[in-house]
Amino acid sequence: MTALKNGVGASADQKTRFFLVIMRLNLKFLLISLCVTAALITFALWANCGVGQGLVPKWPQHRGDGDNPFEQTEEIDCIINQEYSIGCRKEGEEVYLPFSFLQKYFDVYGSLNVVDGSRRFDWTHSYGKVNYPKGAYDPRGIFMYFENYNVEMRDRVKCISAIDGVPISTQWESQGYFYATQIAQFGLSHYSKNLTEPEPRRKTVEDGERELAGWIVPKGSTLNRTLDRSHLSAGAVVSFSTGKSFDTAVLLPMDHVLDLVLSVDVLLKPNSTLCVTLQNRETQKLYRVYYILVDFLIGVQDENIYYGIGLNSTGVWKHLTRDLFVDLQKGLPQYASTDKRRKMRRTELKVIEISLLGNGSIDNLTLSTSEHIAHFYDAAEWLIRHQDPSTGGWPIPVRRKLGSGFGELARGWYSAMAQGHAISLLARAYYHSKGDKRYLRAALDGLKLFRIPSYQGGVLATFLGKYAWYEEVPDDAALVRA
Repeated sequence: MTALKNGVGASADQKTRFFLVIMRLNLKFLLISLCVTAALITFALWANCGVGQGLVPKWPQHRGDGDNPFEQTEEIDCIINQEYSIGCRKEGEEVYLPFSFLQKYFDVYGSLNVVDGSRRFDWTHSYGKVNYPKGAYDPRGIFMYFENYNVEMRDRVKCISAIDGVPISTQWESQGYFYATQIAQFGLSHYSKNLTEPEPRRKTVEDGERELAGWIVPKGSTLNRTLDRSHLSAGAVVSFSTGKSFDTAVLLPMDHVLDLVLSVDVLLKPNSTLCVTLQNRETQKLYRVYYILVDFLIGVQDENIYYGIGLNSTGVWKHLTRDLFVDLQKGLPQYASTDKRRKMRRTELKVIEISLLGNGSIDNLTLSTSEHIAHFYDAAEWLIRHQDPSTGGWPIPVRRKLGSGFGELARGWYSAMAQGHAISLLARAYYHSKGDKRYLRAALDGLKLFRIPSYQGGVLATFLGKYAWYEEVPDDAALVRA
């Protein structure tokens, strides 16, 4: 009995000692865990101490190829030409300057982009976008990558002439002139867009027969729908007659958004006007664009913008295709002060009224999202009318300074780029018109200057004395004046 008690007592004592050992081990483990946690927290706080992160721009860390792949970056001052300092970053022996400084200093371009889910920085030496060919070149198809061009919105385009329907350039003369290169690019871009963009949305507002608009005719003014045999359709047109003051004008109230390309057949008699009123949907500000019988290009008076359609259009039918957004945008900078000048968005505008003043007729009044083929043929017809019959070229009507050490090109010089672009446009016009030989003849005549050396008034030069070389601006032309 005593032995049994001793055995039980020994077992209980062993269990107690085992429990105490386990407790000591748990306490040691807990103490070690607390120490490790405290060390990690201390290290994390130490790594983030110093200058407030809100005051330091976040720089992506670069891992070099040096011996130490974990080199830390540090901020240093970069002294620029001993004139001023900027903040830079140093990593090992490499110094990194902010791109915002490099961009202004070297006139370069760049942007952060996400490609295939990865973020990268694209650097370029030009704002021009690089476009790679999508397939084999087709002389009947899109021209290069011109579907991306918006020629009429270039800063060096003064406006789109309402007389000819083509851009007026200011690249070398501020008052504006016709530049065949720009005109051909205008036509080629619209031809290419016609092939790549969806079919335009069109709204026939008034055609004198099926679509009849709700015109408001003031007392003393008249509006009638009558047959006019002089019009191409020989059908019904809208004829109007008003007094001289604007309160007698025939009005068509509208609330039309997005479709801002106006197409209309118009016959205006002396002192008559077609006016389109636009409104900025955000500011509610009104702008009026007038098309009048004068020979000037564009005139601006406050929010009123005037385009001349030519005195020779008096009393005859003329077709107008006008991008109202472009016509307004080209007029805005001429009266807006520099600090208030701002590019407007197409979506900000709507057409709220079309008015007719004086005496005349209209037909086929349409608003659409685009009229690319109409613009294309405006350019093609300009090339037909202005080609020099003796040389087959389109002379450039401005002087051109070639830079230090060179002379000056007198008016009437020829550009290989103008000739080439024009021929490309005319070839497409020949195809699209289903064989109008006027375009084919003009394109063939345009090839003549490529066989004539530039020093004889052509566009042919040589590279390394033996390779044919065609330049946009010849530097050894016969027209250069020393």
